[in-house]
Amino acid sequence: MRSFQVHSFEHPPALVEGPQPQPQQGQALIRIHACSLNFADTLMTKGKYQDTPQLPFTLGLEMAGEVVTLGPETEGPAAGTRVAVYAGSGGLAEYGCFAADRLVPIPDSMPYEEAAAFQIAYGTSHIALKHRARMQPGETLLVLGAAGGVGLTAVEIGKLMGAKVIACARGADKLEAAKAAGADHLIDAKTADLRAEVKALGGADVVYDPVGGDQWEAAFRACKPEARLIPIGFASGEVPQIPANHLLVKNLTVLGLYWGGYLKFAPEVLTGSMAELFTWYEAGHLKPHVSHVLPLDRADEALELLRSRKSTGKVVVTP
Repeated sequence: MRSFQVHSFEHPPALVEGPQPQPQQGQALIRIHACSLNFADTLMTKGKYQDTPQLPFTLGLEMAGEVVTLGPETEGPAAGTRVAVYAGSGGLAEYGCFAADRLVPIPDSMPYEEAAAFQIAYGTSHIALKHRARMQPGETLLVLGAAGGVGLTAVEIGKLMGAKVIACARGADKLEAAKAAGADHLIDAKTADLRAEVKALGGADVVYDPVGGDQWEAAFRACKPEARLIPIGFASGEVPQIPANHLLVKNLTVLGLYWGGYLKFAPEVLTGSMAELFTWYEAGHLKPHVSHVLPLDRADEALELLRSRKSTGKVVVTP
């Protein structure tokens, strides 16, 4: 079978041929139909992600497909069941063996491309806004990187939770995607004075930030008293340094969030979140945005779409 692997942090990943894996006890063999890429995948190619596996490894944090068989003495979904799984790696391949207890059955109405793009993006935004920030109807939510994989889901979920949503993204095309997801106000990160425009709209109660850098600084200064700021990631490449004295003066709260971390210390948070999200999906409230679908032999192009920020929503590879 084919897989897209990292063998060295000094060289680009490459498509390789190898034997089809066999599931061990506790695992399921999955025929992978779609794998969603995340910014973390670009960091993993350089060994810069906090959960980078040991070399060599196959890229692809989350994927969707069908169960082929279960390992010995393993309970799990029957062969043929359509599932999604977050595994941290292994998705950019034709087959993969994953922990059976991490498999999430997906609705029959959900295409594999959408299922692969669903867990991290929607799960991150749902837990950030509901579990961490405890956002209330009528509050103002500022979403940075609002046309990206997690940003669009934050706009969508923010509207479902009753917030007034301010979307910040680069350029008219990306702002149009945020508007389609439900944003009430649009700010062009290329040209606008982010701090001034957010303050003119009354300030932010909640800031959702997968970007960092200068945008974090501007958003930080546009917060209302008692606002909550949620750093999701640092796509700008700049990790903000938070002035504690400013937190004190305005009674601000910074709430870190690493979605995958809950697997280790509170998996029930993810399980409950995903159950609610699939209910919203089946009710037609969520519409995953996949801007590019590429075959496995173009996985390098798919990664470059993320690096160059030429995509909106999610990029999916179909083995």
